Formats: sequence, structure tokens, C-alpha cells
Amino acid sequence: MSSADFTYDHVGATREPGFRPAGFHPMRVRTRLGEGEAVFRRAAEAVMSWEMHRALGVGIDTPADRAAPGVDVTVVLAGMIKAPCRVVWTVEETRRAGWAYGTLAGHPECGEESFVVDRTGDGTVWLTVEAFSRPARWYARAGGPATRGLQHAYARRCGTVLRRLATRGPEED
Repeated sequence: MSSADFTYDHVGATREPGFRPAGFHPMRVRTRLGEGEAVFRRAAEAVMSWEMHRALGVGIDTPADRAAPGVDVTVVLAGMIKAPCRVVWTVEETRRAGWAYGTLAGHPECGEESFVVDRTGDGTVWLTVEAFSRPARWYARAGGPATRGLQHAYARRCGTVLRRLATRGPEED
């Protein structure tokens, strides 16, 4: 995958724990979802199939049913702000599943964000949303710290929504 279309260098860097390019604001929000294999499987599927994002109430415009490297996706916020991205990596393992997307031209931010579900040795299931970003559009720059606050609130909301999706019983499907 060519990095020419991305609005930042270090494409794929969210795969490297702790690495953040100079000049970018880091973010890491970890939310406990529950425990057990069933919770992990439901959470992983909800992340990989865009269900978590759609349940957040954001628009997801993509031709793909699932996240996969090279898939373009536009996140639409409040029906007005369009944020074009491309999936840069995915992982689907026995105890870990998720993906990251990087920003393309027209996105209000510049950087990368990952959404990873993992099941630890004791069976606890977690969602980690990790990102590095900096403003790319005038309104993101004008928002300053408030923009970063909104990013953190979005990441926390991802955890809340995914917990609900992953822990509901089969009768609630």
C-alpha cells in the first residue's frame, strides 16, 4: 500500500506500542468490556464489521463489509463533517482483533487511530483505542484542546458502546 495518499508519515505506526511521531498528540483509552471467549468474539466482530462505529451514531461510508488493509472508509460526523480514511493494518488472532486507519486529504485531523480488542490471560476483554493526531483543518486547529477532549470522549464512547454490544445476550440480538 502506497503511503502517498496519506496526510502523514509513519503509516502503520499505531501497530508499534508507545511510538508517536514528533508534533502529534498521543491518545490511549482502554476500556474493560467484560470477560470470556463469547464477549471477545462478539466484540471482535463488532469492531471488524464496523458495527461498533455505526452503533456510535456516526456514518460509515465504505464499500467493504469488514475492515481490511487498503479499504477506504469515510466517517461522517453530525451529517456534516466528512473524515476520509484508509485502513492501514488489521489483526485477527485468537486473543486479539482490530484495525487502524490513517487520514486522507479532507480529514479534519492528520494521523492514525486504532481500535483493538484483546483478551488477557485471566479472560478479561479490553478495547484499546490508540491514536496520534494533529489538526489538519482550520476548525480543528481553532478547537485546540477542546478538539482533543472530543477525541478522548469519542474513544470512551467507543468502549461504552462496544461493552453493550459484546455483553448482550443472544435474546437481545
